[in-house]
Amino acid sequence: MNRRSLLLNGCAAVLASHTVFAASSASAQSAPEPVGASEAPAGNPFSFDRLTAMMKERAAKAYEAAEATLPDAIAELNYDQHRAIRFRPDEAVWAGEAPFELQAFHPGWLFKEPVKIHVVEDGVEEVLGFDSHHFEYNKPLEASDFEGLKLPGVAGFRLHYPLNSPDVMDELVAFLGASYFRGLGRGNFYGLSARGLAVNTATSEGEEFPRFSEFWIEKPKRQSKSVTVYAALDSQSVTGAYRFVITPGARTQMDVTARLFIREDIKRLGIAPMTSMFLFAENNDSSFDDFRPQVHDSDGLKIVRASGEELWRNLNNPRKLATSFFSETSPKAFGLYQRDRNFQNYQDAGAGYERRPSLLVEPEGDWGKGWINLVEIPTDLEVNDNIVAFWVPEGEVKAGQELEFAYRLSWGDLPEPGKKLGRVVALRTGEGGVSGVKNEEGLRKFVIDFDGEVLRNLSSDDEVLAQISVSNAEITHSGVSRVEANGVWRLVIDLLPEGDKPVEMKAHLAIEDEAVTETWLYQWRNGDDRRS
Repeated sequence: MNRRSLLLNGCAAVLASHTVFAASSASAQSAPEPVGASEAPAGNPFSFDRLTAMMKERAAKAYEAAEATLPDAIAELNYDQHRAIRFRPDEAVWAGEAPFELQAFHPGWLFKEPVKIHVVEDGVEEVLGFDSHHFEYNKPLEASDFEGLKLPGVAGFRLHYPLNSPDVMDELVAFLGASYFRGLGRGNFYGLSARGLAVNTATSEGEEFPRFSEFWIEKPKRQSKSVTVYAALDSQSVTGAYRFVITPGARTQMDVTARLFIREDIKRLGIAPMTSMFLFAENNDSSFDDFRPQVHDSDGLKIVRASGEELWRNLNNPRKLATSFFSETSPKAFGLYQRDRNFQNYQDAGAGYERRPSLLVEPEGDWGKGWINLVEIPTDLEVNDNIVAFWVPEGEVKAGQELEFAYRLSWGDLPEPGKKLGRVVALRTGEGGVSGVKNEEGLRKFVIDFDGEVLRNLSSDDEVLAQISVSNAEITHSGVSRVEANGVWRLVIDLLPEGDKPVEMKAHLAIEDEAVTETWLYQWRNGDDRRS
């Protein structure tokens, strides 16, 4: 599963960290209407309840897959040609009228299923029309080939806002490909993606990728601090009506409401899914011959349980597909974090991994019982999105059901939710035992560093103990100590795996049975640290 192959299935967000796409030669010709166009004519009243009713009615009908409706000249654009097409900034919708601007992505290349965009003003919808004069066609394209070309829709859109400077319209969020979208907080580069819905991810049924087939955007007013986007979701098994209230800032927030109508039984329904990339860090850097110490968009899964207990699961790039399930009842929050913000730990001056946003999901209302599903997919390339996380509600998902979920997404360099506990700041692994001598074959060492204000106030004389549990392995040694060189508290665990089953580890530091750190979790298989 990689960014490019996902795009080939119409299921990727903006490619890598680049969100401007462009193209190569095509001939101007009229385009047919796209399948799945709005059932309401322009000028009709619009509301979230009307969209909900429309999607409920659509769920009662047989699914009609979208067909490629682009003129051949556009449909046959290759990657280099498509990325030579740019939206003209002076054609941005609402330019000079509101603090938000809208620009469209040109259809073609992998984006062969156009979507329609509507503007809603005073409760009335009007479709936005785009044609060739909204775009620049740069070399190797011949701009004259596109003169007068009408488009049947667009591939997606992005919203701009003066996020980092009052006189620069920065890109804020982009919706592009299936139900993928990405957001930025102040000072961020694009990194991980979110999705509207995940269907049968990592199951024997094979994954289904619902798509946002149509969007409605409320025209922001001159003093608006937020913008509202509505979307129609459609697929073989489900339809949905979505509302996103997007508020930019140092931490950009999206208040999401998803109303779902189940067409066919679904084995695994994923709510508030997110997709990221983890290639390597200190825990598996020996597997890669790379001048950079770390390469990842996210380095851990954060969970805040209903009880307030905080879990931190370091991500891994396993040798085999790995799935983890965290059973929860109404969790307070979960998300994929980019916790390490130090450029020195990445040394990639172009990618800016230290500036990739974290993404936190905060459920609204009682989500009941379920589990957070983490999927880790083996990869040798950083262009591959190999990490997926989402909420799976308990119980069967059957045709005819109607479900609603509300949650907040926060994007950016996020503060840690919950108590002021010590946090995991590094995980390192290697051959177990004592350095300089021959140790028992198969012995592995895990070194976990914790840091934070509560730990900085402790001295080496304080009796800090580790509470550790493991499965499918025997702990041969463990110890806790304060590292005088940098003030972190270090937990060292040596263990001997029992067979080939994955080893599950869990630990936290405590004083007199009171936790002073979050709970660290990790899954490891024999060979995960080596790819040769």
